[in-house]
Amino acid sequence: MTPWRKRTQSGVTLLEMLIVVAIIGIIVGISFPSISAGIESLRLRSATDEIVSTFNSAMNRADRRQIAVEIVIDRLQGRLIFASADPGYRRELTMPSGVTIERILPVIPNLDENLPRQFLIHPGGTVPRIALELKNRRNVRRLVSVDPITGGAQVVEQP
Repeated sequence: MTPWRKRTQSGVTLLEMLIVVAIIGIIVGISFPSISAGIESLRLRSATDEIVSTFNSAMNRADRRQIAVEIVIDRLQGRLIFASADPGYRRELTMPSGVTIERILPVIPNLDENLPRQFLIHPGGTVPRIALELKNRRNVRRLVSVDPITGGAQVVEQP
């Protein structure tokens, strides 16, 4: 004769599962805004770093090759084109999703801001004063400017 054993069932009840799902939902709800803000900041930082790098590359190329480099900034399409008469040099930068070019500085009176702006970097000449104000979806702004005295591009955090 076998003794009667009490059978226990193992597993998770529906109530326990609902509590775990609710806790996970709360954690995701709390952390999502900070994660999306971090992604937006990374996109803005990436765009500004890429612009600075390409500006510096264009200025170096103009000096080394002794060829003028043209910079076309299209604010509406969110892109920059760097090109020269040298056949192998053309760089096109497109702003990442969520990053826009707000303004191109210096502002020229009576000039339509929606038209693409063109600048020339002459070899051995003074670097033009160029500045781009970039903005992301969270209204964080950065100013990428080219200093005509040092000839270097730099990033300035905007309040």
